[in-house]
Amino acid sequence: MAAIPHGVAAVLSSLKGEDFLSSADLSSEQVIALLDLASQLKRKNRRIDLGNRVLGLIFTKASTRTRVSFQVAMARLGGQTVDLNPQVTQLGRGEPLEDTARVLSRFCDVLAVRTFGQDELENYAKWSSIPVINALTDLEHPCQALADFFTMQETFGRLEGQTLSYVGDGNNVAHSLMICGALLGVNVRIGCPAGFEPLDNVVDNARDLAVAGASIHITNDPFEAVSGANAVYTDVWASMGQEKEQGLRKNVFQEFCLNRTLLLEASPSAIVLHCLPAHRGEEISSEVMESSSSRIFDQAENRLHVQQALLAALLGGL
Repeated sequence: MAAIPHGVAAVLSSLKGEDFLSSADLSSEQVIALLDLASQLKRKNRRIDLGNRVLGLIFTKASTRTRVSFQVAMARLGGQTVDLNPQVTQLGRGEPLEDTARVLSRFCDVLAVRTFGQDELENYAKWSSIPVINALTDLEHPCQALADFFTMQETFGRLEGQTLSYVGDGNNVAHSLMICGALLGVNVRIGCPAGFEPLDNVVDNARDLAVAGASIHITNDPFEAVSGANAVYTDVWASMGQEKEQGLRKNVFQEFCLNRTLLLEASPSAIVLHCLPAHRGEEISSEVMESSSSRIFDQAENRLHVQQALLAALLGGL
């Protein structure tokens, strides 16, 4: 088994005991080190044993990939996972969050929280004495972004100077892509219909964090967004909690479907990404999703590897 280089280990050790609530919680060096460790873990060049530590999952939003990838990641690290479904715990009966967080801190070693409001996640972090991970909120999806850029790195061998274009709703995924991309020196373009752009404060934050001359560009023209891009990314047009807007959004987003016509605007070697689940024929065509350009299922697998690296770093198991 290969050892973690001393410099990488030192960077990752600085994450021990920390929360991961936003992509902005990491430095450029920490993101790079996590992706390096994820690569070692994926290639089975590194084995980490966390000694039977326990991950608690608090998911008030439905999940397949996030739930399973966290469970498998913890198992591969020698740990266990407890599913704290609010519907079958006192969380669903109104127990104060500050009480729940302090009690769970006595039982678990780390919590992964998937919920609607970023403020709720931040309250878990405030009242917990163990690391808290953002497993998705309406504001950000930072674990997803780590897997996305890991997938780009696997494909192209480098990230700095690459261009990732995202077309669709300026949602939590778009927010984390901008921030994480900026930290890695990746140019990120977001193409959205007017009125569906990312939040201005998140755009400004990403631009402030950008390294190596990386740019963050917002446009209402999907063809401008995709032109010459190395990776083209999309997501569902209506996220969880927006189901009543599905019909409206389907009409507004018609021109933002990632189909063959739009993909032809990208670099000939461009890859296609989607965080899943996908609505084929809406935000992405079946033809593109099943094309040789697609790295969607590699991307889904990579959630496991980056989260394994993240858990190892936060729990000091290096």
